[in-house]
Amino acid sequence: MQIILLEKVVNLGQLGDVVKVKDGYARNYLIPQGKAKRANEANLAEFQAKRAELEKAQAAALSAATDTATRIEGLTIQIAQKAGVDGRLFGSVTNHDIAEALQAQGFALEKGAVRMPDGPLKMVGDHSLTVVLHTDVTATITVSVLGEH
Repeated sequence: MQIILLEKVVNLGQLGDVVKVKDGYARNYLIPQGKAKRANEANLAEFQAKRAELEKAQAAALSAATDTATRIEGLTIQIAQKAGVDGRLFGSVTNHDIAEALQAQGFALEKGAVRMPDGPLKMVGDHSLTVVLHTDVTATITVSVLGEH
């Protein structure tokens, strides 16, 4: 299916690109999320009319993400969990827990923005994680997991 991208999509294209994707990806994800529209004459004309407005909105989102990244870069968050004597946690610290701790400090983030390549944290100690604020903007934070007995 041919679609017009209404915003930058990772590994797909930039704003305004006409790309071919699988039908299910377009129908089930890109179009309902407002990231794309079908590439037909009417939608192409509508996109050209709104292009400046969409570029302005994308630039505003990028600058807001950059501002947040400068404030959050290098931040250390402490999360206390029950742990055994060997430093293993009873349970784990997930991206949901980290997003809640960031929201308590005034940063409005979704849990999907916190990237945990090795899965949930299961040990006491300091862990370096990446927070993706925009497709082009990332920040590194340190999560300090404290053990409670």
